[in-house]
Amino acid sequence: MPVRGIRGAITVERDTPQDILAATRELLAAMAQANQLEPDDIASVLFTTTPDLSGDYPARAARELGWSAVPLLGATEMHVPGALARCIRVLLHVNTTTHPSRIKHIYLREARALRPDR
Repeated sequence: MPVRGIRGAITVERDTPQDILAATRELLAAMAQANQLEPDDIASVLFTTTPDLSGDYPARAARELGWSAVPLLGATEMHVPGALARCIRVLLHVNTTTHPSRIKHIYLREARALRPDR
């Protein structure tokens, strides 16, 4: 079965554990629902945050959703002047036969500006 990538991003109002975890749960749930994913479909997940977010690990939200057997990795985005602030990005690697043109990438809140074509 092919492995496909599904992208997503969301912004948070404040750099607090509550805001980071709630936003990440919201994004992951939206990505899973839009693409009809179960945790067993997910090969791995890469999370990145902008340098202004350090309140908690976004991967913790995936564990709270029950993604206990999914390999998770977090990293910090490089600092680019003028880039979108307080942003969490996600790349899901999923086992799926869904054609790439039918995959739904999810951008929420201010992160919609990252992909206005979506």
